[in-house]
Amino acid sequence: MSDDSFDYEAALRACASGDQTALQRLYRQDGKRLLGVALRIVRQRALAEDVVHDAFVSIWRKAGSFDATKGSGRGWIYSVVRHQALNLVRDREYELAVDDDMIDILDAQQEPASHDPYETQVEMGRLHDCLSHLDETKRNSLLFAYVDGCSHREIAERLQSPIGSVKAWIKRGLAALRECMG
Repeated sequence: MSDDSFDYEAALRACASGDQTALQRLYRQDGKRLLGVALRIVRQRALAEDVVHDAFVSIWRKAGSFDATKGSGRGWIYSVVRHQALNLVRDREYELAVDDDMIDILDAQQEPASHDPYETQVEMGRLHDCLSHLDETKRNSLLFAYVDGCSHREIAERLQSPIGSVKAWIKRGLAALRECMG
C-alpha cells in the first residue's frame, strides 16, 4: 500500500475505538521507516526497537487524542516515535554536544504537561521554511546535530571541517532559526 492511499487518520480512529488490527496495519505500513527514525536518534538497534514498541503502545493508548485539525495522522505517529526516542536518549543521559542556546530552544519547544504534545505540527512547517533559508553548511550542521544526534566531532568528520567551524555554524544557525521562528 502506498503512503498516498493509506488512511492514517482512519487507522487512528479505529485504534481509538479498540480495533487492534488497525494498529497492526499502521505497523505494517510504517514500522520499518519508524525504526529508521528511532535508530537515527538512539543509534542502537535494540534500543530503537524498544522505542518503536513503546511508541506503538503509546499510539494505541493515545489514538483518541489525535486531532486531524492540528496535523496529519502520519505526522502525529512519527512525532510519537521521535518523542519516545528523544525521551529515551534524555533518560539514559546520552550526551550530545549541545550548547546553552540549543538547550534554550529545545526547552522553549516543550509543550506544557496539560497541552497536547503533538501540536507542534504547524511549527514544523515554519521550521522547514526557516531551515531552507540557511546556507548549506549551517543547515547540515544543525540537522546532523539535532536530527541525527551527532556530536560536534562527528559533524566535523562528516563535513571534513574543523570542530571550531562546526560549533560556529551551529551557533549562527541557531541564532538565525531563533530570529526566523521568533
